[in-house]
Amino acid sequence: MAKKRCTVVVRKDFCKGCDLCIAYCKHGVLESSENLNAQGYHYAQHVEGKECAGCMVCTLVCPEVAIEVFSE
Repeated sequence: MAKKRCTVVVRKDFCKGCDLCIAYCKHGVLESSENLNAQGYHYAQHVEGKECAGCMVCTLVCPEVAIEVFSE
């Protein structure tokens, strides 16, 4: 059985940098960006090289609904 691959997309202009998604990600797929979005927040971003398991916990804890998870 093939392993399901998922992609995390963070809409950076909606993210307010609360880091809840980072704290709740069991696989360490998200990190805080060094860059700022238009509102001046360090937004969450996908860690290069880390694979998302598709649990979607990040989407549930995000108060700004800034995260989407897509299966490939």
